[in-house]
Amino acid sequence: CFRQVRELVVPGGHRRVLKDVLPFSAFLTDSFGRRHNYLRISLTEKCNLRCQYCMPQEGVKLSPRSQLLTTEELLTLARLFVRQGVNKIRLTGGEPLIRPDVLHIIAELRKLEGLKTIAVTTNGMNLSRLLPGLKKAGVDLLNISLDTLIPAKFEFIARRKGFHKVREGIEEAIDMGYNPVKVNCVVMRGLNEDELIDFVSLTERKPLDVRFIEYMPFDGNRWNFKMMVSFQEMLDCIKQKWPNLEPVPGEETDTAKAFRVPGFQGQMGFITSMSDHFCGSCNRLRITADGNLKVCLFGNSEVSLRDILRSGAPEEELLHIIGAAVGRKKKQHAGMLNISQMKNRPMILIGGPPPIHTFPWRSRPTQRQSRTLAPVPLLSALLSTDRFRDSSLQFARHCHKKTGFDLKMPHTDAQSSSFDGTSDRLTHTDAQGKASMVNVGSKAVTCRTATACGKVILGPKAFHLVCVNQLAKGDALAVAQLAGIMGAKQTSSLIPLCHPLPLDHVSVTIEPLEEAHAVIVKATCQATGRTGVEMEALSAVTIASLTLYDMCKSVSRDIIITDIKLLSKTGGQRGDFHR
Repeated sequence: CFRQVRELVVPGGHRRVLKDVLPFSAFLTDSFGRRHNYLRISLTEKCNLRCQYCMPQEGVKLSPRSQLLTTEELLTLARLFVRQGVNKIRLTGGEPLIRPDVLHIIAELRKLEGLKTIAVTTNGMNLSRLLPGLKKAGVDLLNISLDTLIPAKFEFIARRKGFHKVREGIEEAIDMGYNPVKVNCVVMRGLNEDELIDFVSLTERKPLDVRFIEYMPFDGNRWNFKMMVSFQEMLDCIKQKWPNLEPVPGEETDTAKAFRVPGFQGQMGFITSMSDHFCGSCNRLRITADGNLKVCLFGNSEVSLRDILRSGAPEEELLHIIGAAVGRKKKQHAGMLNISQMKNRPMILIGGPPPIHTFPWRSRPTQRQSRTLAPVPLLSALLSTDRFRDSSLQFARHCHKKTGFDLKMPHTDAQSSSFDGTSDRLTHTDAQGKASMVNVGSKAVTCRTATACGKVILGPKAFHLVCVNQLAKGDALAVAQLAGIMGAKQTSSLIPLCHPLPLDHVSVTIEPLEEAHAVIVKATCQATGRTGVEMEALSAVTIASLTLYDMCKSVSRDIIITDIKLLSKTGGQRGDFHR
């Protein structure tokens, strides 16, 4: 049941690889037909940085040395998986390059027949010193973690100096012929989303593949969905600078959605584990430093291959245990809100994606900022000047920290809904009356639309100046229209329990009512997802109306904002609504 690879010579002397002449190993094929030919091996739980993403505030308990895989055990498992069809191995950590025998391990892996690719994911601190040895030993691909281009921010995040070492390692990897050099950047709201354009600019003259990674929940990293910047939001931001951004075709099992700015030497990719998972094409398995097999990064089930090896079990028994674990792999992960409630290892003990940092940092003002309440004196001091801003957001996070949101759908029964499709109870509070975010994971993905409107009574003088575009601040209608669109996109940052939604379309119109010296603001939002967009439409109307007020307040103190209401919504499970 092993895979064979042959080459066929075709006219013109070209060679074509023929894969899967025989079936792929049944032990590495799950019940959904996914073939797992990519193995990630964690070489160590230790790291020479102290990033917030992988080290909970209280630290992590490292496994005793006797419980970690020995070099020979690690190589034995690698040989077994390669014989079954694995053709790519990635070495991770902790930080893999602090393991003393890392070059020996790579050299031994390079001897395995059928292993095509050896990759290393590193924080880059030791990279420059080890690069010649890594190249000689046979490393094919390098992924280097770098979440900021600002040295002071790097030190704040990692609690260690080393920014220039990492940059030096990246440059030397390029000089040594690695093409592309992949740079992994986890994007978090309030931390580094203001550096997206700077990172993309690096690809103009260098063979870099910058990979923007959605912030993911792991044990101890205090994941908050409001800190996650979605793929669509990142893409929209970059397209404002480079509207001609073009997609780059990739392989079916690629984890990143790749794009390139025309004329740039490198490219960028987005790893969308949270907003648009790629579970259907997953071909990856993981072995932790203590010898446990994880079939899903976000799953909490593990099988100890170390114990089986040390029991003296024959290879066939080990294969059947591996096959059983792979066979139990689920179709997809549980979704970001459910994952955030699951018990799982901290990232440093898994060896998964690159750093996910949790300390906010304000390098320069941005439109999208959020703050996390953290019980450390330094952070408290940093936030003290902003203590009374974003109070509703801080309150929601305070509740999350103290009690935890109940992310499960509140219990309902056949009697809990009215005939008009509304609920007879508040869905954003739990049985104790505490704030609770609705779990929409079980809802169907449908096209959702909503339209809202509001009225702004300007008065004769302001109305006339708006109509003839003679306000000192400029074109009030155009500014209000843009503000409304931006408000719709920021709804989840303004309303604590709203789900972040990638909007398909937002339309804001402003219609004058001459006799009333007023305008009607109307907004329509559309999204494809599991929850409605009425809050986005209402936010758009509200922000557009407030912007009109701001533009006109110098000529009238008697402006009235009134009658903000939902006109219609469609696509929800409770049916459509039309006022």
